[in-house]
Amino acid sequence: MAIPAIAPYMLPALPDNRLSWTIDPDRALLLIHDMQHYFLRPYQMDASPIADVLSNLLAVRQRCAESKVPVVFTAQPGSQSPDDRGLLADVWGPGLTDAREDTDICAPLAPAPDEILLPKHRYSALTRSPLAALMRDSGRDQLLIGGVYTHIGIQATAVDAFSQDIKPFVLGDATAAFSAEDHRAALAYMARHCARVEATGEVIRALGRPTSTS
Repeated sequence: MAIPAIAPYMLPALPDNRLSWTIDPDRALLLIHDMQHYFLRPYQMDASPIADVLSNLLAVRQRCAESKVPVVFTAQPGSQSPDDRGLLADVWGPGLTDAREDTDICAPLAPAPDEILLPKHRYSALTRSPLAALMRDSGRDQLLIGGVYTHIGIQATAVDAFSQDIKPFVLGDATAAFSAEDHRAALAYMARHCARVEATGEVIRALGRPTSTS
């Protein structure tokens, strides 16, 4: 039931997109998905894919800060009760403990005071979550998604966002899966059915020039 060790793999080429949406910094929000120690521990942190994912997330997060694009993190709570854990326990067992070595966001990405940290209870970041309401209240309807795991929570979040008329943009080289095959298949599914899959460099360019602070 535990998450298996994940062998290093090279990030796959990004698929062709069916959707022609474009990113608007005034409508976008960046979601950094589940970058907790517990979920990163199976990776070799100094190797691809996770080393590249971390570098790309840091870069896009910096541009979001410069361009006044909100940043939201998700994090699963530790030591959940059986009711909170629900059917996830049938697939993955009890999950995280409440030790910070499990629950904390990895240090390079630790949320800043002006960034939002939301608890996450299911695969989708929009299930049992105020994220959709937060986006509506701030006039945001584009969700930029990076983190782990491409083929599980990120795909579920993209489908859920699409179902709620929120446009998902998945940062294909700022997500990681269990394998290159899982990663490639998830990106292909999302690009065909519910999201636009983008490279981090393209997202940074689309977010435009930093907003002046003068």
